[in-house]
Amino acid sequence: MKKYIIIASLLLGTGAFITTTIHSCSSLATTDLGISVIKKFLLGGIDKGMGIYSNKDAFLQNNLIDKALPKELKNINSILEKIAPSLVTQEKEYIAQAASYTVNISKPILVEAVNSLNAQDVSRIIQGEKGTATLILKEKTHQKLIAAIAPKIDEKLNEYGIAKTINTALSGNNLLGNLLGGNTNSVNAGGLSQLASEQLVNGLFNIVEDYEIQNSKALLGPLGK
Repeated sequence: MKKYIIIASLLLGTGAFITTTIHSCSSLATTDLGISVIKKFLLGGIDKGMGIYSNKDAFLQNNLIDKALPKELKNINSILEKIAPSLVTQEKEYIAQAASYTVNISKPILVEAVNSLNAQDVSRIIQGEKGTATLILKEKTHQKLIAAIAPKIDEKLNEYGIAKTINTALSGNNLLGNLLGGNTNSVNAGGLSQLASEQLVNGLFNIVEDYEIQNSKALLGPLGK
């Protein structure tokens, strides 16, 4: 059922009267005030994500980032757990360290997208399910974020030498096939960086979405959400 905001003004004196104006919440949501509220909580989610990505321990302990692990990287780690479990820990720590170097790259892209939200986007958010705001943000920035951070991730993972270390551990093991674009028993550094970049971007959106869902009632309630 559509909710309504009722604004009444009472003029006192001879012939006093009440003027009542009715606005639907969806109309209120697409005003400058409504758009400002949406932008504010999206920026709050982004700030939370940036804070986690700037802290290696917080990054490693966040299950929303862990859930974003691509299937291919899960398969690699599953193999490594059997032959060199310490490498899985090392790989995750290096990705966490690399994540901190992406903050200054990712944040401007996300903030620009938030600032570009218009009345149509906000109307879709109000009418949609919880998480729609994050979905719209993801649609606007997902590929751009991966393209922007992948070179930095590749640079850092090559600096740490993790791909070479994994290849040494997998020497003579043919289980990987061409999973990451390498030879039958070789992990391609570029492929590893691409998967790590996908995890970072999707993990960030998981954090923003969780923030949106946790705060949607308090922040969007006045807009009828």
